[in-house]
Amino acid sequence: GSLINFNETDSTVVIQNPNAPSQTNNPLSRKLNKILETRLDNDKEMLEALKALSVFFTENSLRTRRNLRGDIERRSLVINEDFARIFKEVKEELESINEDVQAMSTCCEEMTNRSLIKMIKAQDNIYVFSLSHRLEVRAQVAQAFLAKFQLSHEEMATLRGARDVPITEDFFKALSRVKHIHEDVKILLRTNQQTAGLEIMEQMAVLQETSYEQLYRWAQNECRGLTQETCDISPVLTQAMEALQDRPVLYKYTLDEFGTARRCAVVRGFIDALTRGGPGGTPRPIEMHSHDPMRYVGDMLAWLHQATASEKEHLEALLKQVSLQGVEENMQEVVGHITEGVCRPLKVRIEQVIVAEPGAVLLYKLSNLLKFYHHTISSIIGTSVASLLITIEEMHILSKKMFFNSLSLHASRLMDKVELPPADLGPTASLTQTLSLLREVLASHDSSVVPLDARQADFAQVLSCILDPLLQLCTVSASNLGTADMATYMVNSLYVMKTTLALFEFTDKRLEMLEFQIEAHLDTLINEQASYVLTRAGLSYIYSCIQQHSAEQGPLSLLPSMDSSSVKAAMVQFDRYLSSPDTLVMPQLNFLLSAAIKEQIFRQSTELVCRAYGEVYTALTSPANRYKDAENLLPRSPQQVQTLLS
Repeated sequence: GSLINFNETDSTVVIQNPNAPSQTNNPLSRKLNKILETRLDNDKEMLEALKALSVFFTENSLRTRRNLRGDIERRSLVINEDFARIFKEVKEELESINEDVQAMSTCCEEMTNRSLIKMIKAQDNIYVFSLSHRLEVRAQVAQAFLAKFQLSHEEMATLRGARDVPITEDFFKALSRVKHIHEDVKILLRTNQQTAGLEIMEQMAVLQETSYEQLYRWAQNECRGLTQETCDISPVLTQAMEALQDRPVLYKYTLDEFGTARRCAVVRGFIDALTRGGPGGTPRPIEMHSHDPMRYVGDMLAWLHQATASEKEHLEALLKQVSLQGVEENMQEVVGHITEGVCRPLKVRIEQVIVAEPGAVLLYKLSNLLKFYHHTISSIIGTSVASLLITIEEMHILSKKMFFNSLSLHASRLMDKVELPPADLGPTASLTQTLSLLREVLASHDSSVVPLDARQADFAQVLSCILDPLLQLCTVSASNLGTADMATYMVNSLYVMKTTLALFEFTDKRLEMLEFQIEAHLDTLINEQASYVLTRAGLSYIYSCIQQHSAEQGPLSLLPSMDSSSVKAAMVQFDRYLSSPDTLVMPQLNFLLSAAIKEQIFRQSTELVCRAYGEVYTALTSPANRYKDAENLLPRSPQQVQTLLS
């Protein structure tokens, strides 16, 4: 047989066949040679095959060689069976994996579908939510629009209530809402919503007018009921006037209605106060005091003053929330209208008192009383065109006119029958009575509460009306008296006038005038007293000669009765005067009412006597008059005489 050697070192297989034919042309030989010539070191597949063959081909025998093919095939079959078995397992695993993958794929597909569905649903939800949100926002906007530009059902019902339904706080809130909507809707007119704005504005305007009309009717009805003496202004009525100020015509009509109602109440209250008195008879009816003019007129005016103040307070309560310009003028006008009804009964009664001629003093007091209440009530009403103030002013003028007429009548009666001065040269009875009247008038004037400037103006007129006739009366009365008697009488009369006026204010000018007149008559009395002393003291003739002497006549000592012995006798008589000067007082001075005036006359007349003695002393001691031993004739110097008499 053949022998196959496998050299593992050089990977060369050598097949030896000793019995092989040598013929080269034999096909088998060629194949064999080809095989033998083959280089296996570069044939990796062959090498791998031989390595695999060497694993199980361990015995190189004929049998093994013959069975090699079969072995290889069996081995190949076993390998293939193993492969098939293993591959089957792999296939089964792959099929299992495939099933899992299919299941996963199905699951993923289902999840994808569900996700897609959910995504679609989510998109739908988002759209629906977005749409819902937009609709909700629009609903909120619409709701806010309606809330801002429309009234609620309750507010509409309040404003459109029945006529007999009373006005409440809710009405004013709703009306305020209407006003605000009417103002706010102007914003819409500046946007694209002009149509809606115009419709709302028209709706609110109509609603406003109907609401104001309803409010006016209610307020008018409320005012008509305020005819009682006590007047309670409700807060709702005050609010109604505040609201109606936006409609001036309705506001004015309501005020007129209030004024008419209160006018009736005041007139009725005044008549009741005059005739019936207060509740239960307290206070008593004013007419009960008609016999006392001051109290009668004073009570009427006091009642009207209180009523006027009360009505002003009622109006202030009614209009306290009104902010219109001219509210104060409105109140003054209405108060004037309210008090107009009492003018006629007041005027008739005061005229009756004045025309009855209660006397100058009472007329003057009434005049001041009327002036005071005119001033006081005008501070409440604040206007001089009010009928009540006009009536009071007319009565004041009438009483004042009657007062001055009374004074003029009194003065004319004085001049009709002029009294002669009494023996004591004091004031006459007419003068005393007239000054008593003046004193009463001025006393009532001082105690009056008339403003200061008005009192001062009245004072001058009163003094002129009384003092001027009195001065004329005194002058006429003293016209037939002697110089000293006239001066004494006039000083006494002027003095009592002065002392009367000195007690009162605003008499300074008159006092000054009286003082000048007194001074003029005092000068007369001073000169008369000095002449009286000089005559009785023996110096009158000597002083007269000295006054009339001139140098052409020659020395004084040569004149008749101016010799030394005559002068000596006169000086002796003058010395007796110096020893008791108080004894030589003119009788008229004892009738002077004022000790101060008497003292002034005595002092100043003494000064004249001293001055006269000084001139006599100078003349007699002058050498030109040729008196011998002049020092013995005139033992006292002028300074010594002045010292003795002072």
